[in-house]
Amino acid sequence: KKAGEIVDIGHKAGAKVIAYDRIIRECDLDFYVSFDNEKVGEMEAEYALSKAQTGNYVLLGGSPIDFNAVMIRKGQLKVLEPAAKSGKIKIGFDQYTADWKRENARQNMETAYNSLAGAVSAVLCGNDILAGGAVSVLEAKGIAGKAMVIGQDAELEALQRIVKGTQAMTIYKPIPKLAQAAMDLAVKIVKAERINHLLNKTVNNGFKEVPAILLKPIVVDKSNLDATVIKDGFFSREQIYGQ
Repeated sequence: KKAGEIVDIGHKAGAKVIAYDRIIRECDLDFYVSFDNEKVGEMEAEYALSKAQTGNYVLLGGSPIDFNAVMIRKGQLKVLEPAAKSGKIKIGFDQYTADWKRENARQNMETAYNSLAGAVSAVLCGNDILAGGAVSVLEAKGIAGKAMVIGQDAELEALQRIVKGTQAMTIYKPIPKLAQAAMDLAVKIVKAERINHLLNKTVNNGFKEVPAILLKPIVVDKSNLDATVIKDGFFSREQIYGQ
């Protein structure tokens, strides 16, 4: 919300304003460029259901004041709620995580584990930092790798956990593609060229429907590590596999 002041200043100077990766809330924002965070949540949930069709699901969201975390949760529930209503799964624990902190996620996972008497099928996390907190609890309980943990951001430690088998999957969002999309939009705006073909969605920022470019993220697990993050040079094989 505070960044809305930047939008106002930009408009007074005759500029268009592009929000990059984080939407700016409750202002007359011109454009938003990001990955589709609701889709991230959907992809996490779809992957989980494809591997664990029954049992207790734990949702460890990000910061409740981060709009990206809210959109991820929306996507997760869009996929999970029909399965929960049919009785196939149970959402046994659903909690946001203050400040996106690993320690807070660890405490939430400890609470979830105890409240479910250790019967956990899947843990869907707002990002890989939270997934690390969840895995640390499951390792201490002796069920790491048995309860499926899913995160997003393709952090190095998460990719190493995938190789180890303590995390099942992460969502990869190639940063160069995001930067390129923002630059392409900015240049076309300055040159007064057509931009409608670049825009693929709108996102409500609490003030208006903001024209947006939302890129599709990529599921990464053991089966495609080499063909995604390693091929792109996001991390090297040596960094991930330690060899």
